[in-house]
Amino acid sequence: MTQRSGRTVRDLRRENRTAVLQRLYFDGPLSRFSLGPVTGLSSGSVSNVVAELVAEGLVEEAGSVDSAGGRPRTLLRIRPDSGYMIGVDVGETRIRVELFDLALTELARVERPLATEGPRGTDRYDVGVVVGHLREGIAEVLERAGIAAEALLGVGVGVPGIVARTPEDGAVVHGQTIGWDGVPLERLLRASGLLPDSVPYYIDNGAKTLGQAEMWFGAGRGARNAVVVLFGSGVGACVVSDDMRPGRAVEWGHLTVRVRGRRCRCGAQGCLEAYAGAEALLERWAEAGGRPPAGVDEETALTAMLAAAYPDQTGGPGTEHGPGTGQGAEHGPGTGQGADRTAREADATALAVLEETAEYLGAGFSDLINLFQPERILVGGWAGLQLGSRFLDSVRTHATAYALAYPAAHVRIDLGTLGPDAVTVGAAILPLTDFFGRGGRRAETDPEEPTPAWRATLEERTAP
Repeated sequence: MTQRSGRTVRDLRRENRTAVLQRLYFDGPLSRFSLGPVTGLSSGSVSNVVAELVAEGLVEEAGSVDSAGGRPRTLLRIRPDSGYMIGVDVGETRIRVELFDLALTELARVERPLATEGPRGTDRYDVGVVVGHLREGIAEVLERAGIAAEALLGVGVGVPGIVARTPEDGAVVHGQTIGWDGVPLERLLRASGLLPDSVPYYIDNGAKTLGQAEMWFGAGRGARNAVVVLFGSGVGACVVSDDMRPGRAVEWGHLTVRVRGRRCRCGAQGCLEAYAGAEALLERWAEAGGRPPAGVDEETALTAMLAAAYPDQTGGPGTEHGPGTGQGAEHGPGTGQGADRTAREADATALAVLEETAEYLGAGFSDLINLFQPERILVGGWAGLQLGSRFLDSVRTHATAYALAYPAAHVRIDLGTLGPDAVTVGAAILPLTDFFGRGGRRAETDPEEPTPAWRATLEERTAP
């Protein structure tokens, strides 16, 4: 039966189930009485939906709470073992595969390092190697946890670059910075036969998966909208809102910040990523006469650069004095008149490169502020968390100076709270979002509405 709005009864049932599941997931455990006001459903609708979800094993009782003068109210929650998701981060230095239950408890993890040979490291993204790591990693986490592939809601994969979709190949990755020109990643994974056809793959931009994770579970909670930026070897961003819709990945790292500037790994000149990504930072340090450690990965090298520039800072998120305040080298923790003689001197070259980078980032943030006027800008990714803990105050100062006054006064710039592995959490959210959108059903199991008699009759009359 179709309603006046164009929605069918099946659509309404699915929407009611989705509303109950989402509230139980984000705010639960909740009683049936509490579910009414937060979902906008009548008590009868809540009871019907809950009965279905309990019968299907998606929802279970979780104790009780006293009511005002009445019988105790039974609390309900989503069963953590009623479904599982795999999240994958195809990162700059490694591929990480994690298996989660519905409560996002990590059940197993596998990491595969990526080689760094080749010009600007593009050989590390050999398609055959990456697909092989994904196949092996997915199989290994399932085996370690003893979970059958059929129990998966899906596999989410965060990748660098733009993800398009075609009817023939599914998700196709256009990763210009890693040398991927229209790689049919979904088709290649499906061809392995590792997972049954009933288990879908969800492939999307890594910054987008990070943004969704921070918005749902991290520093974005409670914000109406935010921009989440991902710093690793390169730079990306995602614009997200507080509803359940997925965010929008934007190639922020390839905004031009300097005309005829440094060559970016995308091939253009003057991109923000050519100045602010970890790979570019280390290159600029070496070009200026610095000595990045040889034979180590980018994460280790960036840690060494920060230690050289700020030898007297611990660098945690609670650091009080960042660069640009004039206090980092002279009054760091543990320094004094007696300690000044023995304290290590800051590497002036590394410090100069990092201070210039803070200004480039501030200018880049001002573009985000002016374009999207977000309530928050959140910094994530392994490099972003390292850099941000050192000079986020300086970045804020530059961003405010370059941005329009009104939106700059209404934005908060902070570090993300989910840590450097948040891309895998966000990737695992991709199948979870779709699961909720289908009302907690793995596939549309309701029968299609029957064809009206008049339509069948007319089709018979017009048949050749």
